Amino acid sequence: NQKFQAMLKLYDVAVGHVLRHPTVTLVGFLGLFVGSLALLPFLGMAYFPRTDPGQFVINLKTPTGTNVDVTEQAVAKIESIVKQEVGAKDLRLIVSNIGSVPGFSSMYTPNSASHTAFVQVSLNEEHDVGSYEYMDKVRARITRELPQITVYFQSGGLVDAVLNLGLPTPIDVQVSGSNLEAAHDTAVKLADSIRRLPGVNDVLVAQDIDAPSLRMDIDRVQAAKLGLTQKEVVSNIITALTSNAMIAPSYWVDQRSGNDYLLTVQYPEQSVENIGDLKAIPIRASNRTDSVRLDAMAKLNVIRAPTEVGHYQLRRVVDVYIAPAKENIRELVSDVEHIVSQSVLPEGVRVALRGTVQSMRASFSSFGLGLLLSVVLVYLVLVAQFASFLDPLLILLAIPTGLTGVLVTLLLTGTTLNVMSLMGVVMMVGIVVSNSILIVEFTRHLRSDGVPLREAVALACRVRLRPVLMTSLATIIGLIPMAAKLGTGSEAYAPLARAIIGGLSISVITTVFIIPAAYLLAHRRREVPVGSPESA
Repeated sequence: NQKFQAMLKLYDVAVGHVLRHPTVTLVGFLGLFVGSLALLPFLGMAYFPRTDPGQFVINLKTPTGTNVDVTEQAVAKIESIVKQEVGAKDLRLIVSNIGSVPGFSSMYTPNSASHTAFVQVSLNEEHDVGSYEYMDKVRARITRELPQITVYFQSGGLVDAVLNLGLPTPIDVQVSGSNLEAAHDTAVKLADSIRRLPGVNDVLVAQDIDAPSLRMDIDRVQAAKLGLTQKEVVSNIITALTSNAMIAPSYWVDQRSGNDYLLTVQYPEQSVENIGDLKAIPIRASNRTDSVRLDAMAKLNVIRAPTEVGHYQLRRVVDVYIAPAKENIRELVSDVEHIVSQSVLPEGVRVALRGTVQSMRASFSSFGLGLLLSVVLVYLVLVAQFASFLDPLLILLAIPTGLTGVLVTLLLTGTTLNVMSLMGVVMMVGIVVSNSILIVEFTRHLRSDGVPLREAVALACRVRLRPVLMTSLATIIGLIPMAAKLGTGSEAYAPLARAIIGGLSISVITTVFIIPAAYLLAHRRREVPVGSPESA
């Protein structure tokens, strides 16, 4: 208490100086706020804070058309790299999925052909090194030792999946057009340019259009002579090669257990090993017992075809997935948009950005509007409470200096401007307003008791300094563990705590000076001099 009283004496001297020069004080603090707005372009921007999911996924592509056995060898090398870089202490599990098979399981894998695969790495709960650091180490090894493989890393966490709207990346450059070849060429060119940008870890063109494929041209006249339709020819081939599970599923129900079992029929795996064996597949109509060879009614040609065709709002699209190196995506998004705007697009081809970018911009706009409405609502409530339009405006002067503290703190701590830090701004506004209310309300009370204006302002500041400091320090100290990222999952809430701590710290220091200066300026013309007829 003695130390507080000593500090209070110093504060009295400072307040006396402020009250002698209120205009300079008010202009100085407001100028500080305006100057702090210049820091805004230097702040990083993200939709949500990056959290450690405790896992990561490596999507990989070998050259198009690679045999699944060769892809499996590449996956084995990547698994070996992961084990060496992660180590047995932190590594919990590695699950690899190679190629794709016809069936329901193809709906649950991003793989599209024999040359695609993904490796999912799970870390122990108490891992010493973060997931993103491990991703950087593994990526560097793969780039150096397996340059022929294209990899794309993603966190694989549920939070990122929700924020990215199901996409594997926060930034998706989507190239659409009726001409799939032109759209793919455009996507490849954009990917080459984006790959050279700073702040980019991985770039992946999701779809391939040059996979070795077979095109079957059915002679309708010859097939009709044999009593076959095109659908029946295709159904015969699908059943022979991959069973009829997808085109004509049949089930058997175990009477004892009630379990359903899918019954399928197909050729033995070694029956069709080359195109000659494929041409010799017997085709039979449903109403006939004899069969004919496939090459009697169809021709098979080797072509290059897409492994998958993506669609968005009925338009065929080619996706360029971009993995940012850091949480901040502000500059990267601007650079990507610049590349897209400078690109010469073929006729009928369009380019759009999807992913976190759209949600981030919409959320920031909503938060800006929400903050403005909250300030207006606080002002209207204070107008009703104080029965004055002027005093609530003085109370709200604590908000600009609080915003200055938020900007400075986020910049010094390297924290991005995201949804959580914006939530901290809204919470900070409510706290700093309550501090200034203490000073203004007590000043009004003293003036109603007949205390002169200057004396009332100085006394209100002196008396209310202790509760202002107590409430503010309690909030700041309570948020320090959260701001320091102590505990599992605290990365998500650290920006909120830092915004509140920064804004409240600066606001407390400035509010106890700017509010008395502003109050004195606003009311000194209404002050009735002692000894005047009105005072009598």
